[in-house]
Amino acid sequence: MAISEQDEIRKLKKQLKHQERKNAEIRDQMAVQRTIFANERTLMAYLRTSLAIAGGGFAALKFSEEKYLDVLGLMAMPVGAILAVYSFYRYLHKQKLIKGQMKEYTHTSHHHAKIHKQEAAGYDHTP
Repeated sequence: MAISEQDEIRKLKKQLKHQERKNAEIRDQMAVQRTIFANERTLMAYLRTSLAIAGGGFAALKFSEEKYLDVLGLMAMPVGAILAVYSFYRYLHKQKLIKGQMKEYTHTSHHHAKIHKQEAAGYDHTP
């Protein structure tokens, strides 16, 4: 191979390594965003459930003629409210954990590149 071809190959490899590092960091950032969105979806699911329970209790209380449905309605409404409060508590607790892990996180792609370079240097046994 000519020297210019080898230089061009080295440049391309260097650009590729740089792009791989950027891609790894982007994947990490996207994983954090997916985790945050999953936490928000869980909050919405809890709130839908609590609203359904409280609404069902209200409907049972308002539209029923039976005593046991009145009791069931009186029990379901506070359960729905308690579930709504718990959902916000759980959401805020998980958000705090996610943010704490984000602060502790360090990008490892740079460290992997250094280690790979050191390992690759050990394989070069040309006399």
